[in-house]
Amino acid sequence: MRRRNWVMAVAAIAAVGVAGAAWAQRDPAYAAARSAGQVGEQPDGYLGVVSGGADVRALVNKINIQRKAAYTQKAQESGATVEQLAFTSGCNLIAQTAPGEKYRTPGGAWATRGAGAPERDPRCV
Repeated sequence: MRRRNWVMAVAAIAAVGVAGAAWAQRDPAYAAARSAGQVGEQPDGYLGVVSGGADVRALVNKINIQRKAAYTQKAQESGATVEQLAFTSGCNLIAQTAPGEKYRTPGGAWATRGAGAPERDPRCV
């Protein structure tokens, strides 16, 4: 991918991540699972299950389906790949976590965000 297309894709990703997060925050079940530490953001741009039962897994699957649809649409518009959009969105969503929220580190472990910046993949800009 040419650099110009990549820059345009990154700008589109910011909109995807914000729109996806805004939609999910309107869902009380998502807000409850997030504050309880049952779900967390992942570097791949998708929500992950930290703990919980079938209801939490169903919620995460629903949100991830919507995220993939948004990434796919933006990829078609920008010339980036779905994976590039998802990864950059994951970088942004992890950066936007609040203290006390869960996220997956580049090493694959679940971590709880503290007062400082979360540990992100070195490729995140």
